[in-house]
Amino acid sequence: MEKLCNMSAVFLRTLVGLLLLLFHLKHAASSGGNDSFTFNGFGRLNLTFDGVANVTSDGLLMLTDMSTQAKGHAFFPTPLRFRNRTNGTISSFSTTFAFGFISAYTNLSGNGMAFFVSPTEDFSAALGSQYLGLFNQSSDGNSNNHVLAIEIDTIYNPDVLDIDDNHVGIDINSVKSSTSHVAGYYADDTGSFTDLSLRSEKAMQVWIDYDGHEMLLNVTMAPIPMAKPHKPLLSATIDLSSVLLSDPMYVGFSSSTGSFKTSHYVLGWSFRMNGVAEPLDCSLLPSLPLAKSNGKSKVLDIVLPLASAGLAVIIAGIIVFMVRWRIKYAEVLEDWELEYGPHRFSYRDLFIATKGFKDRELLGIGGFGKVYKGVLQTSKSEIAVKRVSHESQQGMREFIAEIVSIGRLRHRNLFLHGQDKATLDWATRFRIIKGVASGLLYRHEDWEQVVIHRDIKASNVLLDHELNGRLSGFGLAKLYDRGTDPQTTGIAGTMGYLAPELPRTGKATTMTDVFAFGTDVFAFGTEVSAYV
Repeated sequence: MEKLCNMSAVFLRTLVGLLLLLFHLKHAASSGGNDSFTFNGFGRLNLTFDGVANVTSDGLLMLTDMSTQAKGHAFFPTPLRFRNRTNGTISSFSTTFAFGFISAYTNLSGNGMAFFVSPTEDFSAALGSQYLGLFNQSSDGNSNNHVLAIEIDTIYNPDVLDIDDNHVGIDINSVKSSTSHVAGYYADDTGSFTDLSLRSEKAMQVWIDYDGHEMLLNVTMAPIPMAKPHKPLLSATIDLSSVLLSDPMYVGFSSSTGSFKTSHYVLGWSFRMNGVAEPLDCSLLPSLPLAKSNGKSKVLDIVLPLASAGLAVIIAGIIVFMVRWRIKYAEVLEDWELEYGPHRFSYRDLFIATKGFKDRELLGIGGFGKVYKGVLQTSKSEIAVKRVSHESQQGMREFIAEIVSIGRLRHRNLFLHGQDKATLDWATRFRIIKGVASGLLYRHEDWEQVVIHRDIKASNVLLDHELNGRLSGFGLAKLYDRGTDPQTTGIAGTMGYLAPELPRTGKATTMTDVFAFGTDVFAFGTEVSAYV
């Protein structure tokens, strides 16, 4: 009799355990095989996790935990086969999930979450913030990612082409959405659009449906417990067979925060391959937690960072002012002087040499300012001083290029003198022409940027003591990055050396330089003026 009672007790305990298990399977997670599942609330064994993601005691999937600069991932533990083995296309699939965001601040949230399909569970190299825990600076936009994501974003970031700070987007291998829309839904009765605030701290539902035959991806959303609207929020024709190349693939959720403390929750999730996902039972879904109100903490969290940032800006402004003041009023040896070596004279020495830059010492006006005649007090050498005008519209880079070109020359004389009718032999003329051509080729082809001289003529050719030609006179020069189109500018140069198309196009190019060089060669070889 006692043995019979013990057997009855064991049987009852086993029966109770089976009933509890059946209850859990029915109300929390029902599965239709390896290619479908439904979670009306979550348990620890339902998913795998990465980062700060976890399941709360209430059955909420918490992707981020009210911390800043965080990321979290949750995956269905078994990868799914998306590719049709018969024809190689991506099979139809359907999923729906309920979600909600809780922030420590009113009307501020960061950054968002995404449902994704990925060939891997390893997102260790991904960044948070605007990358949503899916990509980083180098991987974003890489076609080898093979990732489809539906992002739900609450931060406006123009760097990733966000449309606003409250949107839903379809992402292909990048957080730069291929198409996106303000969060909301279209009413079935009127067809009018109603906005939904992702920062409202209210639960919402998203439906994602892909038709493998039509290659049509639809994304729909609505507030809970509203039924699924007939008109989707987003609809895009996408051939996912060129995106989801791996098979099988993982499905799950990714989330990230930036500077604002936010928790991103998923209340329930249903998924099905080759069919419509089973509807979620809203009566069984766990509730979002109430936002914790801590006014003092919020004030400190907001005011202190702003005050610190303001103080940093003030300090930076003072430092910038002091540095600029020292640069303006102190003698500072610039980096390019160390490399190219033109001698530096103090402003005081040049002021005295030109007698205070008096107009009677003025020699002429160049592209960067006025040129004055001067005499150095120490050596009694006659010099020419170019005083750069603050109103000059030409850049310092071009001015440095001119100084470098002149300053690196080491020659005994700049022109042939001593005879009124001196004639150079053809070998010398050819050497001069070849030297000018070599300098022009270097500036057109071999330097890190393209230098357009714009004023090639005989008077801008200097000669060293061996009568080698040196191209100079870069006051009108323009610099362009390689591969870019020269911009239209004012016509500059010397009549007789201007290419015929230059007055019409207004664009100085390497070809217009070559034309001027050819004219110079003709004049140099025939002793006929280019002005004729």
